[in-house]
Order: sequence, then C-alpha cells, then structure tokens
Amino acid sequence: MFEILVVCTGNVCRSPLAGLLLRARLAPLGARISSAGTRAVADAPMTAEAVRLAVERGIDPGEAERHRSRSVTEALLSSPDLILTMTREHRRLVAELAPSRLRSTFTIREFARLAAATPAAELRQAAEEGTDAASRVRAAAAAVASHRGLVLTPGDPSDDDVVDPYRRSWATYQRSAAQLDPAVDAVVRTLWATLAPPLSGSAHGV
Repeated sequence: MFEILVVCTGNVCRSPLAGLLLRARLAPLGARISSAGTRAVADAPMTAEAVRLAVERGIDPGEAERHRSRSVTEALLSSPDLILTMTREHRRLVAELAPSRLRSTFTIREFARLAAATPAAELRQAAEEGTDAASRVRAAAAAVASHRGLVLTPGDPSDDDVVDPYRRSWATYQRSAAQLDPAVDAVVRTLWATLAPPLSGSAHGV
C-alpha cells in the first residue's frame, strides 16, 4: 500500500475531486488517497458543482457526497508517499509545515510536467531501490523531483496551478477541471509505470 495526499484551500472542490479520481484509477495498485485543505472548515461537504464534475467523470455520487473536509496539519504530512497540491502557494505552505517532505511534494500540474520528462526506465530504476510500494513511490517521486531545474519552467508560472473555482461560475469549475484532468492522467500513468509489472515489454498505462 502507498499513500497520496491531495491539498487545496478549502478541501471542498479541487482536492477532493482529484482525490476521488486518483482513488478510482489507482485502486488496483493498492493506493490510499486522502485530501485536506490549508484553510478548511472542518466537516464541510464538496460543493454541488464539484460533485457534478466527479459524477461526470464516473465517480459514484454517494462516494462524492460522503466527503467531509479537514485541515492540513504537520502530523498529516508525515505519512503520505506523494503530496500533490493545487497551487504553488499550497506547495509552499506544505513545505513550511514539513520541510523534509519537499522532494515528495509537487503541484499536481508541476508533477505532470516533470514526470513527462522522466523516462519510464528511470522511474523503474529508482523504484527498484524500494522494498515495498510506499518506498518505491517515494523513490519515484524523488526521481521526478530531480528534474526540477533541468526542465524548462512555464512562461507563465501560474500554469503549474489549478484555478480555484469556489463560489465562482460553472464555467470556472469546468476550466479548473480541464486543468486537473490531464494532470491526474499523468500521475496515474507515472505510478502505473512505477509499480505495475511490465506487459509485453512495456509498462502498463504508458
């Protein structure tokens, strides 16, 4: 088993949506996915718009409606093997709470950008250092993090962020999801490449 924590601000829109999508697609690998917010009000449900986005992407409505928000704490950051935030500001706040977790913490779009520049063979070589799924994911995250400074950064730094749709229009929710979807795809591809057995000489999902 390995753990992923997804972080946004209120833990009612972006991070629970990403968490639900990742849980659905990484369950065969033994993933434990959770989410939290940097300024969350405890026990708030997902917004109706975020639930709608989840359901449109195949998530069971009941699972989305059972979500309740919680706050990020230092203790909560100690166990996840990969921490994915929605913005650079969330990443900064995580790093302040748990500096030792920097190599395992990315904005989700940053992770997608860096993972695209990390060959599957490099991920597998890093993962071979691990003795279980958790240590293999941590090693793969470190391999992805090693490409920071080597891969061109976006011309607009906000391209590493997922826009916050809270209390905004449905069009903004859709734009936020459109930014999130390919990043979730990249996380899924990367972790399947890291953990799944090769199929006909190739990694599953690559």
